[in-house]
Amino acid sequence: MLQELLCRRKDALMILPYVAIVQEKIAGLSSFGIELGFFVEEYAGSKGKFPPIKRREKKSLYIATIEKGHSLVNSLIETGRIGSLGLVVVDELHMIGEGSRGATLEMTLAKILYTSKTTQIVGMSATLNNVEDLQAFLRAEYYSSRFRPVELKEYLKINDTIYEVDSKAENGMTFSRLLNYKYSDALKKLDPDHLVALVTEVIPNHSCLVFCPTKKNCENVAEMISKILSKEYLKHREKEKHELLKNLKAISGGNLCPVLKHTIPFGVAYHHSGLTSDERKLLEEAHSAGVLCLLTCTSTLAAGVNLPARRVILRAPYVAKEFLKRNQYKQMIGRAGRAGIDSVGESILIFQEKDKQQVLELISRPLENCYSHLVQEFTKGIQTLFLSLIGLKIATTLGDIYHFMSGTFFGVQQKILLKEKSLWEITVESLRYLTEKGLLQKDTVLTEKGLLQKDTVQGSEEEFQYSFRITKLGRASFKGTIDLAYCDILYRDLKKGLEGLVLESLLHLIYLTTPYDMASQCDPDWMVYFRQFSQLSPAEQNVATLVGVSENFIGKKASGQAIKKKVDKTIVNRLYLSFVLYSLLKETSVWRVSEKFNMPRGYIQNLLSGAAAFSSCVLHFCEELEEFWVYRALLVELTKKLTYCVKAELIPLMEVAGVLEGRAKQLYNAGYKSLAHLANADPEVLIRTIDHLSRRQAKQIVSSAKMLLHEKAEALQEEAEELLRLPSDFPGTMASSTEKA
Repeated sequence: MLQELLCRRKDALMILPYVAIVQEKIAGLSSFGIELGFFVEEYAGSKGKFPPIKRREKKSLYIATIEKGHSLVNSLIETGRIGSLGLVVVDELHMIGEGSRGATLEMTLAKILYTSKTTQIVGMSATLNNVEDLQAFLRAEYYSSRFRPVELKEYLKINDTIYEVDSKAENGMTFSRLLNYKYSDALKKLDPDHLVALVTEVIPNHSCLVFCPTKKNCENVAEMISKILSKEYLKHREKEKHELLKNLKAISGGNLCPVLKHTIPFGVAYHHSGLTSDERKLLEEAHSAGVLCLLTCTSTLAAGVNLPARRVILRAPYVAKEFLKRNQYKQMIGRAGRAGIDSVGESILIFQEKDKQQVLELISRPLENCYSHLVQEFTKGIQTLFLSLIGLKIATTLGDIYHFMSGTFFGVQQKILLKEKSLWEITVESLRYLTEKGLLQKDTVLTEKGLLQKDTVQGSEEEFQYSFRITKLGRASFKGTIDLAYCDILYRDLKKGLEGLVLESLLHLIYLTTPYDMASQCDPDWMVYFRQFSQLSPAEQNVATLVGVSENFIGKKASGQAIKKKVDKTIVNRLYLSFVLYSLLKETSVWRVSEKFNMPRGYIQNLLSGAAAFSSCVLHFCEELEEFWVYRALLVELTKKLTYCVKAELIPLMEVAGVLEGRAKQLYNAGYKSLAHLANADPEVLIRTIDHLSRRQAKQIVSSAKMLLHEKAEALQEEAEELLRLPSDFPGTMASSTEKA
């Protein structure tokens, strides 16, 4: 990427699966940008400019999530700038086989391949099987390596016997040793899987990860291990563990999880999505520094966070209730072994007799194949792709769209994926669906019989030139990256909002930007719902009436009464989540809102980031429809509030990669109150001033702040130069004279 930026003078894009990794990369690469003269720009959540600022001098390295990378590529194609993108690097390329996110990644890569002959794509993965399909789709060379800087040894444990995974052995494993750990009968009941025996072989001097099937199981295992560990473990890095507890309490406004309060003194903690991002970050840093020697975690840590360990233990061959896939297994055990720290890495999979056959198959079978999700994710897949192809004028005729589809990952796999319908039939059906939904308009008419004949591909020229153009609603949906299942509902909700938008509080606007998909998965606590409803002001009650939820209905649900009248579940759930967000914006304390609504604090934070991203999408949707002009200024401010959800003075500090609310408060209280303060800070002074801040983190904060400051200064400079530049159509200039001629 550096070669692309510095030698070939082109922009580069890095696509990563999770926001946490995007922020990690931004923090790590900003110092390179400062030293070598390029910009590092974040495209995640509600962050990122579309189209990106056009730089004349310096080049940009865009670091994006899958969804934001897609929007960025769309905006570059639309403005005729896709050729400025020299290199696209996709980390975890196997994500192409995962649901709607996979479909989005496939669309992004297919559009780049179709519109730019000069952009190079590099995909990386440690868990790919059907490489030939991806090679054909990307028209790529394939390079593989089995080199691993630290050797990994795989083990299996059943009862008190440990076997080594051995592909040469008859059943795939050979006897290694018996566990030598004296358990009393009481301890056996507490720890039937001998987890304490396994972890104490490596901790506290080396690190260990224990993957658990569920979030609750993570907490239970962390507590159980801490109860059994001897008091000697309390002395290891005692002062730093005390500091960690103090910092956890400080970032949570004086609150501390009772489980962590008990486990951290032993060097043990749990890690899952129920924690806030501030808490997770502190625990990750403490684990990396060796202050915490054991983390119990869910499978998401395998792909989402870079936390290697000497030993990785899989407590059971399950993720929730699903049996482990080979790819998941490989991702988890891949955490074992720290380059430059350990000489060896070990993984141990614990299983019961009933699972023995499945486990033996798991360790011997090849990795799972990746399949295109364009058809499986029907509303998010092919229709979304077609809408953007026509909106961007990449392909507007039936023939061109079909030709584009033939070159996708789905096109490569069509013989495997399509049993009942051909690619041609699916193309025609999808275009008809979009037309009926009012997102596309036909320019010419062809009979349905003609459209659905399988030999139409070789049909007449007239049939092949059957073309479409995007409607205003279609363009708004495409520009806002709105899920097509919800675009007409969103339009109706915004239209209805215009009739009586309540602006005495933020509740009505928050309701309009609460994500539909999160509402469909929500299960309200009806007593909490009724309590919150009863406390609404008259203006807030007016919002509930306008959207169609009555206090009488919530009261009946809370008291368990039967309800005859049919009510839209999505609206009811959406209003409930709006109450959560509204409380959060008023209080800004995730802990208090978590207690009030009896929801995990991590879930509330995910809801907040989902609402911030959706608010940004709704803003882009409204920008394309003149009738919704009134929402534009309102949504700019709301998106900012949802993105940061902190007191206004902390927002400039939280623009810096890796600075979350807790760290922003520390910095602000220490006198660093602006971006300029941070950009000019001395990392050594920061280390002495800010609790629990490593030298690496201090340098990254300063680099990220400098990068942001440089970006803002350059943007203002370019804007000033643009204003002072002589217009190209100025009377008497060469350009205007030529035009007249």
